[in-house]
Amino acid sequence: MNKDADKLSFEPAEHALWRPYAQMKTTPPGLPVASAEGVRIRLEDGRELIDGVSSWWTVCHGYRHPHIIQAVKAQLDAVPHVMLGGLTHQPAEVLARRLADLAPGDLNHVFFCESGSVSVEIAMKIAVQSFINRGERGRTRFLAFRGGYHGDTLATMSVCDPEEGMHTLFAGAIARQVIADLPVDEQSHDSLAALMEEQAPNLAGVVVEPLVQGAGGMRFHDAETLRSLRALCDQHGLPLIFDEIMTGFGRLGTLFAAEKAGVTPDIMTVSKALTGGTLPLAAAIASTRLFETFWDEDAGKALMHGPTYMGNPAACAAASASLDLFEREPRLAQVHAIESMFAALLPQARDIPGVVNVRWQGAIGVIEMASLPELNVLKAEFVDAGVWVRPFNNIIYLMPPFVISAEDLQALIVATLRVTDGWARRHFSVRQG
Repeated sequence: MNKDADKLSFEPAEHALWRPYAQMKTTPPGLPVASAEGVRIRLEDGRELIDGVSSWWTVCHGYRHPHIIQAVKAQLDAVPHVMLGGLTHQPAEVLARRLADLAPGDLNHVFFCESGSVSVEIAMKIAVQSFINRGERGRTRFLAFRGGYHGDTLATMSVCDPEEGMHTLFAGAIARQVIADLPVDEQSHDSLAALMEEQAPNLAGVVVEPLVQGAGGMRFHDAETLRSLRALCDQHGLPLIFDEIMTGFGRLGTLFAAEKAGVTPDIMTVSKALTGGTLPLAAAIASTRLFETFWDEDAGKALMHGPTYMGNPAACAAASASLDLFEREPRLAQVHAIESMFAALLPQARDIPGVVNVRWQGAIGVIEMASLPELNVLKAEFVDAGVWVRPFNNIIYLMPPFVISAEDLQALIVATLRVTDGWARRHFSVRQG
């Protein structure tokens, strides 16, 4: 292929890296990072940023925690990687046992993969095949919810919000699922109950983000919503899948949102903070009841799935070290301290023009705007203020590492309020909402 650079409007070498969620022609270049330590990201130009979003919600213990680094280095010296097909190794065996012990109820069976989206796809495959293995075909659709987000792969796009999400472009290329409103009151519960009664013969399961819908807008709901879903799934014999990729590992003040809600799903997916923000790893954790539908002399009833790097030893070592830190250090107490400071300071955002809602839960703080025009300008202003905050759609949110000090957390919140206020007063002449 002839690459004629003279005919291009850019230098090809400058765009070899295709970046995520970015219109490459118009989005400003990424900020070069030199190093990261604790809660700070150091740029190559010498500036330091307090990380307000934990690198897409992963770095719960801060960057380069020595216990995790030591565990990964030791594992790299022993076995960096080995396939799980026909072989096994202690890091995966130990981590699977620890996750099974920590997961609620009878979630005892851990299937590893490399990314959160894939773990949701695996959960969906488990749900569908559990019916096939019992001799019941035709259950191929899933019920999911408006405002939800479960990943960017083809199957997970189908259970995201079909109208407000980023995947509307693919409407003709992905499976059509059953999308409903979350049952947050009597009317929406009755509507969902009627819909499930109608669709139950076609459904393989229900997929939901427990307590917080993340990338769909940081929308909160309560435990009663999940209890309602649990009851409806039990009524129709459907697996309930909790996508805990964002909420898992302490973000809401308990290790899992399921624990906080007091509701146990049939499958739970985890990733992001699983390794403390060091190496890619995810898992679908299934109930014994579902696992038993695959336990058979018939090889055709096996779960035919096997990511190449599933159960990577170094990643499993990082995850076990991360779990050590939850046992040894006061992570959940730190989350409650973050929540308390959010409660003390974030309400000031209600006086900012254009703010329509301010909310917080655990180590998640949210400022919802009527709109966010010139989003890249706002992001640059946060950087100039010394904080790494990444608004999306109409949402400005904070999800800092749990280890952030009170001083840094206050600085992060104050900078976020100050920048948002200055930006909003240029864009909203009259307060909305």
